[in-house]
Amino acid sequence: QPHVVASGGGSVQAGGSLRLSCTAPGLSDDASVMGWFRQIPGKAREGVALATRGGTDTICTASVKGRFTVSRDNTKNTVYLQMNNLETEDTAMYYCAAGRIYNCGSSAFKYWGQGTQVTVSS
Repeated sequence: QPHVVASGGGSVQAGGSLRLSCTAPGLSDDASVMGWFRQIPGKAREGVALATRGGTDTICTASVKGRFTVSRDNTKNTVYLQMNNLETEDTAMYYCAAGRIYNCGSSAFKYWGQGTQVTVSS
């Protein structure tokens, strides 16, 4: 059973919305922080948003502030990324990760999901 499972990607037109979901079945303290990252070919993985079990959250990437919202349901050990007013520049593979360190850097996370593709067309 995978430690982290992400879903919800797809193709939308610019201005549209998508909601990504990520669950971490079987993880407890190792999912005290859950985060969303994104990556396009040839570029480094970029932190998008973090959410902690204690209720703290942050948007890591300035370009998505005001458009993306991260939330968490501790009863389901699930984190969501609501993406509104999507832009073509948001096209990327989105990854969910779980860990213990509250840091937007990808090296802070131990468990990674398989990735879900988001494609925004003009």
